[in-house]
Amino acid sequence: MKAADLFHLGIVPSDMVATREQLSELFGYEWGPEIGGQIDVTLPSGPAALDLRCAYSVTEPRLELVREIPGTMWTAGNGIHHAGYWSDDVAADATELERQGFVCEASRLGPDGQLFFTFHRSTWGLLIELVTRAAEPGIQRCWAAPADGDT
Repeated sequence: MKAADLFHLGIVPSDMVATREQLSELFGYEWGPEIGGQIDVTLPSGPAALDLRCAYSVTEPRLELVREIPGTMWTAGNGIHHAGYWSDDVAADATELERQGFVCEASRLGPDGQLFFTFHRSTWGLLIELVTRAAEPGIQRCWAAPADGDT
């Protein structure tokens, strides 16, 4: 893991549309399309199917706005929700985070049966998302150009 692998800061706002508009008006952010849908994840309480949706900024530094899912870790809060990092080996990096005292709050397997993403929280509150680098080409399409009508 290295600092250069940071590719976004995630925010879970209570009002995604208003947050997008405000960040666009204040800082000139442009947004890609909203993506996502029903996915299977593993939470500390066990397997769950969640409607996980987000939008990435086209503008850098890259932000990710995630639709709130009440009763989960994706609940609106104050400020930055997580820091997202590319990982060449999610399982190994997750093991290292756990060795350092981070606790896994969510994970998802990819089509190949390997970890696609994990979320780990430090004892002092920092939430790290590890995303397999194999997903980079697909995710990059989310910020290639603003969606029609989006600013």
